[in-house]
Amino acid sequence: MKAVGFINSLPIDAEDSLFECDLPTPELRPADLLVQIEAVSVNPADAKRRIRTAADAPHAEPFILGYDAVGIVEATGPDVVGFSKGDRVWYAGDANRAGSYAELQAVDHRIVSRAPTSVDPSAAASLPLVSLTAWEMLFDRLQVSTDESSSSLLVVGGAGGVGSVTTQLARKLTGLEIIATASRPESADWCRKMGAHHVVNHHDLVAETRATGREYVNYIAQYADLAQHWDSKCELIAPQGRIGTIVETEEKLDISALQGKSAALMWELMFTRSLFGTSDMAQQGAILARMARLVDDGIISTTETKTLHGLSAETLKESHRIIETGAMIGKMVIAY
Repeated sequence: MKAVGFINSLPIDAEDSLFECDLPTPELRPADLLVQIEAVSVNPADAKRRIRTAADAPHAEPFILGYDAVGIVEATGPDVVGFSKGDRVWYAGDANRAGSYAELQAVDHRIVSRAPTSVDPSAAASLPLVSLTAWEMLFDRLQVSTDESSSSLLVVGGAGGVGSVTTQLARKLTGLEIIATASRPESADWCRKMGAHHVVNHHDLVAETRATGREYVNYIAQYADLAQHWDSKCELIAPQGRIGTIVETEEKLDISALQGKSAALMWELMFTRSLFGTSDMAQQGAILARMARLVDDGIISTTETKTLHGLSAETLKESHRIIETGAMIGKMVIAY
């Protein structure tokens, strides 16, 4: 099968930063689906892994990225239940296994669901990873209740892929007042379109957030560098509030600043369940099934803002170039 991978961690404009290769059809584990991929989206995690995983030593064989996919089931392992050949499915995959920059991919059926039927595959591909991350952030890590009506959520990085879905889920499924950060007119407009009640500029986070009428916020979802504005977030978080983040930092943080407020810092990594084979791994399939219903019912919108075409090294290089600018609003998708 055709795939696009890399051996060395190189700048994206280097000739072999990503290259096409011919690989065997993936072998299925008992709980796997074999999926013929129709469309993917490209995430900041793709670029980070390309840059970091072979920085010290090259991979022994092509490393295949890709953590979002929509496609058609071609075969099933003997332990698979609930899926048949011909089903259109979507998923974000497993960071321990070969990704979706390929014609075919093997994926554990427990982290898969049927794709929404009301949108085309490339639109659907914008959602799996960010939906799982946003859902787990809100309901597993921050422990938001759907009946909260007087609490507030600050979404730092509101115009990105995860921020876009976090805002939609919070607006449609909870009673939270949502404050999103954006520093450009176009990204601020996008945050409002996603459902933010207020949009503030992160360059003066405390003053702008308090200008919305709240001294503190009950929850903060941090989708940029955790160290960025750490002191401001500690000042803004409410007593007994929760800060959740998906982005690591090399800087040392004074987490004792949260002690007086009995506030919590929570980590969210969408791959944790599949990386460790947790007992609730199938919860990700259930979340994706719920998201598919929300899309088909017109409650949640897909977030694709740019579409490229073709499974090729050049197409994927172009997507990484755009992602690495850090200015992407919404999601980049590629239709194969």
